[in-house]
Amino acid sequence: MHPPPTARAKLALDLSNSRAIENLLQDVVTSIHHTSERARFASRNTVPDIETHLDQDLVVLAELEEQLPEVGSQIRDIRNVYDRGRDKARDLMASLEWLNTPVSQRLRTIIFTSNAPVSKKWKVAVRTVFALIFCACMWIAWITLRGAVRAHRQRLVWGERLMS
Repeated sequence: MHPPPTARAKLALDLSNSRAIENLLQDVVTSIHHTSERARFASRNTVPDIETHLDQDLVVLAELEEQLPEVGSQIRDIRNVYDRGRDKARDLMASLEWLNTPVSQRLRTIIFTSNAPVSKKWKVAVRTVFALIFCACMWIAWITLRGAVRAHRQRLVWGERLMS
């Protein structure tokens, strides 16, 4: 006795589906097997290498951690030396600019301003000499002016007969 054609078609379809499922399961089992082999290989070879490298890196990090304060102090020392050098270069440039300034400009700066790059003793000395010379010039100008006024009042002639 043969099953009816619809049952036969259904049976053929179910058989085809079960073969497809079997093929898919076979592919999954093969894939799991390959993944398992790769995982075993990695756990036997790669993981110990990674652990070895990790241990070496931890040792290096520990050494670097010990050296870090020393390196930090060396960097601070270098920064301090650099800053002192920059300040000294700035001072030397200011001194060079001062020395390249004409003497008349230097004297004006010393006498009339407070920002001249010279010592207080030098400022006092130059300002005192300036005050003495200024007073002497004013005294001579006063004497000259008095003589000119006197000559004008007395109607003295200038030129051939100068007053003595």
